[in-house]
Amino acid sequence: MPTPHPYSFRFVTLAAFGLLSLSGCRRSSFPDVPVGYREYAYISNGGSNTVTVLDLVYLRQDRTLQVGANPTNLAVNPARNEIYVANAQSGTISVIDAEVNRVVATILVHRQPSFITVDPTGHRAYVANYGSNSVSVLDLDRRREVSVAGAGEQPVQARISPDGRTLVVTNHGSGSVSLFDVTPYDSTKPSSGATLHLRSTSSGCQGASDTVILPDSSKAFVACSAGHQVMAVGLAAAPGSWAAKQNPSLTTDRMLALLDVGKTPVHLAMKPDGGEIFVSNFDSDSFSEIATWTNEVGGTYAIGNRPAQGIVSGDNSMLWISNQGADSIGLYSIDDGKLAGSVRTGSGPGVLAFSEDQHLLLAADTHSGDVAVIRTAGKQGPALFTILPAGISPNSIAIKAIHKK
Repeated sequence: MPTPHPYSFRFVTLAAFGLLSLSGCRRSSFPDVPVGYREYAYISNGGSNTVTVLDLVYLRQDRTLQVGANPTNLAVNPARNEIYVANAQSGTISVIDAEVNRVVATILVHRQPSFITVDPTGHRAYVANYGSNSVSVLDLDRRREVSVAGAGEQPVQARISPDGRTLVVTNHGSGSVSLFDVTPYDSTKPSSGATLHLRSTSSGCQGASDTVILPDSSKAFVACSAGHQVMAVGLAAAPGSWAAKQNPSLTTDRMLALLDVGKTPVHLAMKPDGGEIFVSNFDSDSFSEIATWTNEVGGTYAIGNRPAQGIVSGDNSMLWISNQGADSIGLYSIDDGKLAGSVRTGSGPGVLAFSEDQHLLLAADTHSGDVAVIRTAGKQGPALFTILPAGISPNSIAIKAIHKK
């Protein structure tokens, strides 16, 4: 199973932050929520074989769920109240019912599942099996694996395109990207979408890892984490589509460019409008800015010590980057093109996630085993609000809001 780049951590005490009582109190001076509204953050803890559930309305720990061994990644079902956990050492997927916050099923897959993604319909999921060089297709209605496709060596991530037509799999060991045709799910034919067909493979991306796909499903960008590049890949347009009619060459996949960025690019953060991508360069303490329309690097800028992951606000104006080595999150104003400050966290912040209304930003602190909860707006600007407990080595965050009528 792949392990994160060897980060350097330092211990910080939580007392200095003036934490809220873990018994929980209703967050004050926050936007009101409707009666019956619930929102939870799910944090997979790779070192304790658990998922921590945090209540984001009352800002407290809700419970801890036992899952499989070495959970590495979480996915949210967009159509139903379920969360999925990839358990690398167990070779399984745990299904969490978000209505009751219980593990309700376990799906057997293959060796060392490292990543799970759910299609836009919520009926299918795809699992990258790092240890068996394969991708599993899951039927989420029947909660079982329905087919398996071969991938490259050590597939570390699988992402479905927004239009549901293409599955992009990054093969860390072989330094390649596999593109699969996906048959869209048809409710009148429940077996549709159960088989993957390999469409093309692009090589030359050393340590292929994180991927983003443009909102219009026209391109994928892949971090080549064992080098200093990002690969841009043009995804085949649907036959008969406007794009295909305008340019028949767009009906095939194309490797468009290998873009030089900083050392060890480990994560890609895309603006919601798809116009730019921001690359966290872990070993050069910087991030790079890529224009997706022209496939060009606009610049590389210092941000902090060991940047691990970025996230962009919904209005496309602000980039937040976790600095593993500095126990902080750096802020970059995209509109102004300059650094806008930093916010302290716990020790070794890694993965980031916004609450549904984006008034809160959560950072999983890998070394201190907790989650920093940051207010994104306030009289004095962004600031640490509290820190909530998680487990050992938290490595993924999923957010689920439940709206009761």
